[in-house]
Formats: sequence, C-alpha cells, structure tokens
Amino acid sequence: MLKRIVVLMFFIQFSFSQEENINQHKHHDNPSKNLKKTLSPLTQSMISLKDNHLHIEYSSPSVRNRIIFGGLLAFNEVWQAGAHNATWIDLDNNIKVDGKVLPKGKYGIFIIPRKDVNWTVIFNSRWKQHGKDDYDESEDVLRVEVEPIYPNKFSESLKYTFKKRNENSAVLSIEWESYKLELPLTLY
Repeated sequence: MLKRIVVLMFFIQFSFSQEENINQHKHHDNPSKNLKKTLSPLTQSMISLKDNHLHIEYSSPSVRNRIIFGGLLAFNEVWQAGAHNATWIDLDNNIKVDGKVLPKGKYGIFIIPRKDVNWTVIFNSRWKQHGKDDYDESEDVLRVEVEPIYPNKFSESLKYTFKKRNENSAVLSIEWESYKLELPLTLY
C-alpha cells in the first residue's frame, strides 16, 4: 500500500512538473505574445539650442479609427496634451514661446482645442499631474494662442517634434489626426 502511494505521488509530481515545463516553453517560444501592447507608449522629444536642453515627455495615443478633436476630445475643454499623465517640458534656461517669456523649469503642457479658431497652449507650474483631473488654471505660467494647421497630413499617433531654425531658435510641432500646431521657441 505504501509503495502504491509513493508511486502515485511520484506520478502526480512528475505530471505537474511536465505541465510547468510545457507552459514555460510556450512562453519562451514567442515572448511577444505575452507582452501587452501599450496603446499610448511613453515617448520623448529633445533638442539643444546652444548649451540649453529642451526635453518633452508624453504618452502618445493613436487615432485607432476614432474622431479625436470634436469627438474623443471635446472642443473648448482642457486636454493634457497626451494620454494618461500630463505631457511635460523641462527647460535648462528661459525661452520665449511665440514671443512670450517662459522661465526655466519644468511645466505641464495642456491644450484647449477649438473649432475654427485659435487653440490655446498652456504651460502649467504643476508638471506632474494625472490627466486633466488635477489641472488648476490658477497655476498656469503662460498661455499662447496658436492657429492650428488644418487639414494637415494625417498623423495616426500624437507626436511632438522640434525643428531647429538656428542656434537660438526652433519650432515645436504638435501633430495628431489631421491637426498641427507650431510654436516658435527662442532662447531668452
């Protein structure tokens, strides 16, 4: 009887270890099957003007067959300019954004999209915020009005790009869906 129990226990243990080995091999055969695709990957854009570094970090959502502006994102409402947490910019030095001074520091970027008129780009003193839930207009450091370029070439994913004009200036482009904003930036 004892011999039968020992054999049975050995068989059960062997079966479990074989099943575990099979499952491990399934995971190793194609590891990408186990990784959940991030729908709004964390992305960065950077530029150096002279010895000054400008850095933007944002989560880049995709259109995925949706109407974004005037649909998913309502016109005339504050948007965190990305997905998940607020998009932020870090500046080594003071800059001018569309001719207005933005002191060196780190800022949350928010946008108010509007239909058929200029959009508002906001630089808020609290750079670390979840979405627009914690947004407080009284903490805004700078607001600039920008005429959107529409229709623009279609951009499936939100992207922020810097284009250097010269050693002292660049243009920050924000593109998503069929809209594009361009902000002139100059060292101050």
